[in-house]
Amino acid sequence: MSAPTDCLPMKRAGKKEPAVKIRTYEYHESVLVTETLRCLAPGPGKVIVDGTLGGGGHAAQLLAAGARVIGLDQDPEAIAHARKLLHGAGESFVAVRSSFTKLGEALDSLGIERIDGGLLDLGVSSHQIDDPARGFSFRENGPLDMRMDPSAPLTAADLVNVMSGEQLERIFRKYGEEPAARRIAARIVRDRMVKPFTTTLELADAVEAVVPRHGKTHPATRIFQALRIEVNRELDALAEGLGQFTRRLAPGGRLAIIAFHSLEDRMVKTFFKAHSAQWIDRPEWPEARPNPDYIFKPITGKPIVASAEEQRDNPRSRSAKLRAVERIPYAL
Repeated sequence: MSAPTDCLPMKRAGKKEPAVKIRTYEYHESVLVTETLRCLAPGPGKVIVDGTLGGGGHAAQLLAAGARVIGLDQDPEAIAHARKLLHGAGESFVAVRSSFTKLGEALDSLGIERIDGGLLDLGVSSHQIDDPARGFSFRENGPLDMRMDPSAPLTAADLVNVMSGEQLERIFRKYGEEPAARRIAARIVRDRMVKPFTTTLELADAVEAVVPRHGKTHPATRIFQALRIEVNRELDALAEGLGQFTRRLAPGGRLAIIAFHSLEDRMVKTFFKAHSAQWIDRPEWPEARPNPDYIFKPITGKPIVASAEEQRDNPRSRSAKLRAVERIPYAL
């Protein structure tokens, strides 16, 4: 099914871009904002959950379109920033410190049964990356942390200093798709016997000692991605979140997800496809059968990517992929 025109860039004469009433990038520059709004179709009377509130960029535009927005985030700094940014929205905006994996609990606490839209903008916010104290990046030295929720029990330092070489290799291969996973894991195990890893640059230097740097991409990039995913259980959280949003979407409700790396995007694509096929067939069956999991119709065909202009202005948007679906009216 091809994507509807409200989810694609406007090219027809006479069409104007939606008005932008709040635009601030001091905390985090949201990606694919216009495209996301077209997919979610916000409006007065609609309740939309932004499950990854971040700096409030997407939420601001959803509110400007007249929707009521429930924002979830496990990072207290993000919650505080969004509340300050969107304080003028009054009762139309509620910020809850919670992971989107606990969407049901959050909605129950607010007395909300069904929602008209859901958004997940996956990955790490610009603010989290730029703050050395959070330990997500090795551009500056900082503690080897990587927790999106600062109250979570395990840090990246805990993993690299405690896990076996085999466990580290598995994480680097699975979540970082790192070809040199075994050699890097072995180097980490050797180095930590002399001194435990405590900072981001210590780990980045250990990786670079195994895989010399060539080109613009630092060899530690995949390792940091893998550790971040493991620390925050990102793929497990995504799987749980997909189920939570699916159960709460009202008939005609829409779900939009922005992914930044292939593992997340593949999971979203597979989930949407499995729930958007009206019929399923297998070689051993005499004929196709109705799909018991059929609850969505696709809004996007191929994933939507950022325009050349946005990619130029915000390099982070280059890897972003947006997919969206709509809950069919007769599937509850």
